[in-house]
Amino acid sequence: MDREHRLKRLRFRAWHRGVKEADLLIGGFFDRYSADWGPEEIALFEELLEEQDVDIMAWAMGIEPAPERYAGTVMNALKTLNYVPIAE
Repeated sequence: MDREHRLKRLRFRAWHRGVKEADLLIGGFFDRYSADWGPEEIALFEELLEEQDVDIMAWAMGIEPAPERYAGTVMNALKTLNYVPIAE
C-alpha cells in the first residue's frame, strides 16, 4: 500500500474513534503531524491506533506512563496537546 493510501486510512481511523474527546485528540494530532512522518512514524501510529482510547488519552495527558515501545518523537508530540482546538 502506498504512503497516501495508508495516510488516508489512518486519518479516517484517527477521526472515528467513537468518543468525541478521542476524535479531537487523536484526529487533531494526526492532522497536525502526519504530513511530516516517515515510514517509521506511520508504522508506529498504526500500532498506536490499536490501543484503547482511554489509554492513549492517559498517555497524552501524562496521567499514565506510555509503554516504552511508543517512546520517541510521536509520543513526545502527542503529549504537547497544542493541536487540540479549544472553543473560545
